[in-house]
Amino acid sequence: MELITLRGIEKTYQMGDIAVPVLKGISLAIRQGELVALTGSSGSGKSTLMNILGCLDRPSAGEYWLEGQEVSQLSADERALLRNRKLGFVFQSFNLLARTSAIENVAMPLSYGAEHLSEREARERAAEMLTKVGLADRLDHHPSQLSGGQQQRVAIARALINRPPVLFADEPTGNLDSKTSEEVLQMFERLHTEDRITIIMVTHDPKVAGHANRVIRMDDGVIQGDAPPAAEPNPKNPESAP
Repeated sequence: MELITLRGIEKTYQMGDIAVPVLKGISLAIRQGELVALTGSSGSGKSTLMNILGCLDRPSAGEYWLEGQEVSQLSADERALLRNRKLGFVFQSFNLLARTSAIENVAMPLSYGAEHLSEREARERAAEMLTKVGLADRLDHHPSQLSGGQQQRVAIARALINRPPVLFADEPTGNLDSKTSEEVLQMFERLHTEDRITIIMVTHDPKVAGHANRVIRMDDGVIQGDAPPAAEPNPKNPESAP
C-alpha cells in the first residue's frame, strides 16, 4: 500500500526579484512500513523535501498524497492538525522541556490530540511508549538526569505517542556518540520491523543511511538515486567493493 505519493513536486523561493528553485519536479512513492533514508549534501534539497513531506511547508507546484488525501495546498491550521494526527518528528536536538519529567514530555502531545484521553489514560500510554523504547525505569527523570541517548529515546516515544503512521527523523544521531547512535538506529529498525512504522530519516551520514532498506539520494533539487543501501565491501575480498 502506498502511504505517500509525490507527483511533480516543485519548491521555489523568491529572493527579492530572483526566483530560486530548490525542488525541481520530485516524483516518488513510499509504501507503508518502509524504512527510508533521504540523503544528499548541503543544498541538495533534502531538508526542503522533508519539510514538505512533514507538512511543515507547502510545495510551489505538484501533488502530495498522504494516506489517500491530497495535502499539498492545505492551510497552516489544516497542516498542523494533520501533523498532530498522522506524523511524528524526531530532531537532532531532542527538543525536550527541561523542567518536565520524561513521562510528562511524552504525554504532552496527547493534550491537544484527537482522542481526549484522561490524565490517567495519557500517563498510562506515555509509560507504555517509554517502556517500548527501553526507559521503563526512567519515567520520572528530567532531561538533565538522562544521557543523550536516553533523551533521544524520550523524544522518539513522544513522537510515537499519537500512533502516527509516519515517523520523520531529521539527523537523529547528530548529537550522539557512535555507540549511542548505533543503539538508536537499531531501535528504529525494531520499530520498523515489529510495529511496521514507516520511518523517513534525513541524514548526510552513509552509516546512518545503511540502516535503511531504501536510500533516496538528492542532488541539486532532483532525485539522483533510489535503491537499497550499497553493500559494504568485504575487506577479505577486494573484488566485492562496488
